[in-house]
Amino acid sequence: MALSIVESCVNCWACVDVCPSNAIHAATPHFRINPHQCTECDGDYPDKQCASICPVEGAILLADGSPANPPGSLTGIPPERLAEAMREIRAR
Repeated sequence: MALSIVESCVNCWACVDVCPSNAIHAATPHFRINPHQCTECDGDYPDKQCASICPVEGAILLADGSPANPPGSLTGIPPERLAEAMREIRAR
């Protein structure tokens, strides 16, 4: 059981301080989660703290490889509507 951080991580440091098991550490080119320390916040919080604060969709993966914050989860814009929404924003 462990989460992982992928290359879309922007090293913003938001997740480091909220990890109750101190499993997140700086690495190159992005942060990493030590799988031997990560508890996925079980017993500490109902939500995975790193994923709840991460500002980048898809940067943190669940143990099954699916994104903790899938595309559209932070913006509220479904991926299939994103191109249309961007056109609307640019037209303003």
